Amino acid sequence: MLWRHGRTRWNADGRFQGQLDSPLEAAGLADLELAAQVLAQLPPARILTSTAGRAIGSAAYLEKETGLAAEPRPELQEIWVGAWQGLSHDEVRERFPDEYAAWVRGEDIRRGGGETYAEVADRAAGLLTREVEAAAPGEVIVVVCHGGTVRAVIGKLLDLPYDMWWRLAPLGNARWSVLLHTDRGFRLAEHNAGVTEPVDRSRVAAPDVEPESEADSDTGAARAAAADI
Repeated sequence: MLWRHGRTRWNADGRFQGQLDSPLEAAGLADLELAAQVLAQLPPARILTSTAGRAIGSAAYLEKETGLAAEPRPELQEIWVGAWQGLSHDEVRERFPDEYAAWVRGEDIRRGGGETYAEVADRAAGLLTREVEAAAPGEVIVVVCHGGTVRAVIGKLLDLPYDMWWRLAPLGNARWSVLLHTDRGFRLAEHNAGVTEPVDRSRVAAPDVEPESEADSDTGAARAAAADI
């Protein structure tokens, strides 16, 4: 279960965060609380989190619901975008026009001298593959991290070529995606799911994390989300 952190001040301002941090916005905390109430019903066996403050702060909502202690992992950090960090799209376009144009074209470049998405996939998906393979059958791990990291992890674990990763809609704040580990590899069971209304705890149902047959229909189209910045 890949769960993106809550909305931050820089998300609201449209700034590239990368591995810098920005505080969670008060207006987005209710979304985290609602999501944590749903995810707690899985129930998760473990919570892994990026070491970024916005991820740790988000994981705290699920810790409260489950009684579990989140385990920070530096491999789950967002993509490092070097000199782009903290800048708006307009500022990046003005200061790094060639890099910005290449990024818009979908090229996996070192933005601001930072990481490539392929490198993010190697560190994050590598960690999660090891954790899942060591888990007991049916065990659920909730991973609290970032939009760019989630896209890289999903692309890598589904064996998609990099130039296809853009087809994965960005994960919205406080929303999640579900990957199932099967005998034939990883399968994307749910993407960009979330909750936007108050939860009736007496009727709440956990997200569907059971394997589906090939004949089952999709659970629904993913909602449009903010860009993974």
